[in-house]
Parts: sequence; C-alpha cells; structure tokens
Amino acid sequence: MTLSSCLKSMRLRTLPLSLSGIVMGVFLAAADYRIAPWTVVFLALTTVCLQILSNLSNELGDTLHGTDTSDRQGIHYSIQDGEMTVPQMKRLIGVMVALCCVFGLLMIKFSFGKVFDWHPMTFVVLGAAAIWAAMHYTLGDNPYGYRGLGDLFVFLFFGIATVCGGYFLCAHEFPSWILLLPATAIGCFSVAVLNVNNIRDMKTDAATRVTVAMKLGGRSARIYQTALIALGWAAMLAYCALRIFSIWHYLFVLTLPLFILHLRGVWTRDGRALDPMLPLLVMSSFLFSLLAGLGFVVFLF
Repeated sequence: MTLSSCLKSMRLRTLPLSLSGIVMGVFLAAADYRIAPWTVVFLALTTVCLQILSNLSNELGDTLHGTDTSDRQGIHYSIQDGEMTVPQMKRLIGVMVALCCVFGLLMIKFSFGKVFDWHPMTFVVLGAAAIWAAMHYTLGDNPYGYRGLGDLFVFLFFGIATVCGGYFLCAHEFPSWILLLPATAIGCFSVAVLNVNNIRDMKTDAATRVTVAMKLGGRSARIYQTALIALGWAAMLAYCALRIFSIWHYLFVLTLPLFILHLRGVWTRDGRALDPMLPLLVMSSFLFSLLAGLGFVVFLF
C-alpha cells in the first residue's frame, strides 16, 4: 500500500461536494453572528474525513459485493487495480473512523466548550449516525445504497445535516425555518451527483444493486436529474427572496452556465462519457455554495 494508492481510493475530487454544505452553513452563520474560527477548522476536518471514510467504505463494499468489475464505466480505484488489498483497506478505514471521532469531538468541544451536555451530546449522536451512514452505503449484509435509499441519505446528511448542523455549531441557534431552503439546495445538488454516477453505471450495477436511476430508466433518470438541479436553484432563490433584498445575495447566479453545461452533458452523453459530468457538478455546487455564502457576508459591508 502506497501513498498514491491511498490518495487514489480517497477520491479527493469529491471533497468539494462534502464541503459545499459546510461552506454554506458557516457563511450564513457568519453573516448573522460572530463565529469561532477553531470550530470551523474542526468542522471542515470532520467533514473531509467523513467523505473520505465514505469513499473508502464504498470501494470496499463494492469489491466485497462484486460490483466493481473490469467493465465498470467509472474510474478504477486501488483494490480493483491491485494496488491495495482488502485487509489494507480495512486498516485504512479504521484510521479514518478514528480521525472522524477525534476531529468530531474537538469540533464539539470548541463549539460548546464541553461535550457532556444536551446540545453537544446531540451532535455526538449525529456524528455517530454520520459515521454509520458513511460506512454502510455499500458495506454490510444489507447496505442501504443497494436498496435505492442512497438518494435519501445523501440529501439528509450532505444537505440538511451539513448546512443546518454547520450553522448551529457556529451560531448555537437557528434563525428560522427558511434555513431549510439553502440546505435543500445543497442536498439536491448532492443527490444529483449521486444520480449522474448511477446513470453512468446502470448497466454494470444491474446484477448486484438497485438505484433510483435503475428504477426510473435512462430518460426518466435524466428528467429526475434536471428536476434536482431546478429544485436546488428554486430553493436558494426562495431563500434570497425571503431575506432583506440585496443584489449581493444573488452572487451565486454567476454559476448558472456551469449547471447548464452539466445538464447538457447529462442529456447528450452515456456510459463512460458521463464521467466528466461528475467533477463538473461537484465544482459547480461548491462554487454555488461559496458565492451564495459570500454574498450574505459581503452584504454586511
């Protein structure tokens, strides 16, 4: 096992997606309250480790279930290419679980000043649930990702939990229910990343797993992809409309051409040719989140 094989399996290109919700939540909290820098640092580290844990567990689970075969449409990773063994992957997963726990507890400590109280213990439970969800997308005897439930879990953890959880860790309160709107936007974009991945792998996944894309079929899955992107944009536009008007709040509109380019690729490509649409949507979502959050912070000045 080499450093390059570890980095290959960590799928670093997915990290901006996991950080999108955190960026949104933190910037919105910074616009409304003063925030503690160390809380943000350990929040970001915890999120990155959870994403890496999910990626490693996904590779191991797909290997053990026979999903990653030589005709897989997407990028090949370390186990499939013989650069890492299953026991080595299990040890690496153990390291990432430990890092998630350490960084998560430090995040809670810096946010609340203590761990054993009502609010911090709620986040301990949420963190444990996040670790379980990261590992059991494809791992275990009955992984939820093989039963078409991946979209729901991604929406909840990458959207609602990261945006609302990140906001609360920084601000220690919620402004109102409308915070669910930017959380919904990031959740929809995160599900869209998973969906285009599943559209690409429909043929090779058919023997071992069930996904929403497979249930819908090629054309309907692309309609679903378009609806996810449209709903995400509608939710963020509604959030801005419900706040005090400022043109800065609409800074994220600059990313619209990237989303249009993504949807054009989804509707005109198939199989392995869809792979570039994944990083495009990941970076588009991150820039969307960054500009949306910055728009509210800049408005203060």
